[in-house]
Amino acid sequence: MAARKLMNAIHFQQISYIRIHYLYNVPTSEKTWDSGNSAPMNAVHFLQFPSLPPTQISKPIPILSIPSNVKSLRYPILSIPPSAKTNSAIADDDACGIPANQVKILAKFKSLHNQIRVLEVSRRADHPLAGSRLLLLDRPGNIHSISFLLQPFTSTYFDVFATLPPILPPGPIAILGFGAGSAARLLLHLHPNLEIHGWELDHAVIAVAREFFGLTKLEQQYRGNLFIHIGDALAEPAVGHEFAGILVDLFQKGSVVPELQDLETWGRLKRRLRRGGRVMVNCGGKCVEAEESRRDGEAVMKETVRAMSLGFGADQVFVEMLGYGEGDGCVAMTGRWPLDPVAWKRGLPKPLRAYVDSWRAFDG
Repeated sequence: MAARKLMNAIHFQQISYIRIHYLYNVPTSEKTWDSGNSAPMNAVHFLQFPSLPPTQISKPIPILSIPSNVKSLRYPILSIPPSAKTNSAIADDDACGIPANQVKILAKFKSLHNQIRVLEVSRRADHPLAGSRLLLLDRPGNIHSISFLLQPFTSTYFDVFATLPPILPPGPIAILGFGAGSAARLLLHLHPNLEIHGWELDHAVIAVAREFFGLTKLEQQYRGNLFIHIGDALAEPAVGHEFAGILVDLFQKGSVVPELQDLETWGRLKRRLRRGGRVMVNCGGKCVEAEESRRDGEAVMKETVRAMSLGFGADQVFVEMLGYGEGDGCVAMTGRWPLDPVAWKRGLPKPLRAYVDSWRAFDG
């Protein structure tokens, strides 16, 4: 997911049982649980395994058949449509764990930019992540890409990203922070004629995406529509095209990259938009664990949105809050509010329509 990350060595504890906590998106109007009980599917979760010696490899990437050690797993940021029913069993701490024998580490190695781990959760697991493959990149263990074998939707902010095309002018879409291709896969599933340009800093992440996340097949299927570029997503040459939409998903060391709190960055991105084009951004939040404690997730989220509002105008920035608590996370979007939200919904499959009602104007 994130195109700019610098990984440090990771130290693990020996743990025999996996506990996963993750964050879903439910708009404020849908938060109807009893405040005296634990909110369903609401928290930051941890994933831990028995330890294996650190592995550094070059291609080909070996498949490891037994779980390795991962200190923590945090998803920036899982979401769920407001119409979806919650499962109270997930709120029970005893139900949050996944037995270690139902998770495999398919790859674990250190690249120039990342500590890369690919996990596979068994379809037999009694958990919303059952049947998924997950890409972890930074030291705290934030998940940067997700793919399900039997369903196109992810119940993550990638689904929010996929609502953007119906309100864009004609033209290509850029994904800054391609990761393993979660956003591109869903966009092309819904809009097979889209032209997508994705940028990823780490060539090893793209190699992993081709090996474990079906990117090679996606490139073959959409040859002429999907273009992947290796390099700094925010460098001027990288965004030299003129785009109808730009999706920004850039993290470094478990935090939104500092450049996104810089007004100048948003000015450059704005110049790369076609008339009527929009930018949609994963702004992180409290649910994202940074390697550096001074990079508080909620504070960085607010600084990022504030910089966007200075670059585009406060009346042209909207936010969709993710999670159950204030500041858990958000996705932000630029541009004027669509004149016809009903038409926007008609351009979306049913599982995504509820997201349209969750946006609100940025209030500073």
